[in-house]
Amino acid sequence: MTKIVRKNLSGSRLTPGRKRRLEKLSRRPDSESNTSDIPELTEKFWQNAVRNPFYRPLKQQLTLRLDADIIAWLRRQGRGYQTRANALLRDAMLGDLNPKRKRQVAQR
Repeated sequence: MTKIVRKNLSGSRLTPGRKRRLEKLSRRPDSESNTSDIPELTEKFWQNAVRNPFYRPLKQQLTLRLDADIIAWLRRQGRGYQTRANALLRDAMLGDLNPKRKRQVAQR
């Protein structure tokens, strides 16, 4: 499934009745909300959790000049050399943003 559907609720107008109801709900304290039908999330739940399979990061097309030997090295590894280049750049970016991660990468 490659199509991502985004639903925007901005086209749905708030009627005066809806506005009054939302204002009334916003004034209620949290203690009055009944959450008994919502199960607690345990560690077991998070161990089996899966990242959203429909998430796709935004891509931007650009022209990038790389040394010929770098491109040859990426292409020798098979199909998807641009994806691998993106992954390498992302790893470098995350390492730069997170000093703790930078030390872990350096120890490898």
